[in-house]
Amino acid sequence: MNKPLIGAFFAVLLLGAGITPAVAAGSAQAQESATEAAPAAKAVTFAGTVALSNCSGSVVRSADSQPTDPALVLSNGHCLETGFPGPGEVIVDRPSTRTFTLLDATGNGLGTLRASKIAYGTMTDTDLSLYELTSTYEQIETGYGIKALELETAHPVAGTAITVASGYWKRTYSCDIDGFVHQLKEGRWTWKDSVRYTPECQTIGGTSGSPVIDDATGKVVAVNNTGNESGQECTDNNPCEVDENGEVTVREGINYAQQTYNMVPCIGTGNKIDLDREGCGLPKP
Repeated sequence: MNKPLIGAFFAVLLLGAGITPAVAAGSAQAQESATEAAPAAKAVTFAGTVALSNCSGSVVRSADSQPTDPALVLSNGHCLETGFPGPGEVIVDRPSTRTFTLLDATGNGLGTLRASKIAYGTMTDTDLSLYELTSTYEQIETGYGIKALELETAHPVAGTAITVASGYWKRTYSCDIDGFVHQLKEGRWTWKDSVRYTPECQTIGGTSGSPVIDDATGKVVAVNNTGNESGQECTDNNPCEVDENGEVTVREGINYAQQTYNMVPCIGTGNKIDLDREGCGLPKP
């Protein structure tokens, strides 16, 4: 969680900035050093992103989502207002009244969106949360002129140019997908097939839950969640990589995200999360 994940754990909760690979809200110096979006990522803006009380997020949709469906907000499981889900814990359909500040393309706040429930949340195998809102996509577009970000349905590819857009800090980070991690272990949690960034994406606390956007397509391919802050091995805020043979690699200063393509088949009619749908890759309770 480094950046909102584990390590950032307590820091994030105390600072109210966000737990994932940006470790709660980082120091002023860290914030100032955040890398701005590169010129090549001009098409990527803050439109559709949201700021949570302690993390970042985005209004997302699948290709089959309808205008009248209740909108969904994507963030990290470790950003839930109920606290970090334990290993093996999966939260579904839990009432919530959490609020989110919707941003325009330049990062200005447009208004407040409200959740009706936590549709899904976990830190097992992945680190994500999906909130169902009281507003539909149509209402958000009509009221604010903002369209939801579409979720990519295919596994991302190494070398893809990406932008991490943080609604909490109103900052973007541009880099490439460096590769994928068989298992990423941090404290008590283990994530599978995680995205590893190239070094340019130096995300900070509060960027947890930010959408990772493919610069070429504008679609969400992952959700930002952690990074190795001090070179420790497999500890809070210091995730380690474990390959198929059990070999452990530590990459100090490198940050990570969790893929979202395997979540898309779980979104059924009316944007309801159905973990029994064909192709759904999310853990069940």
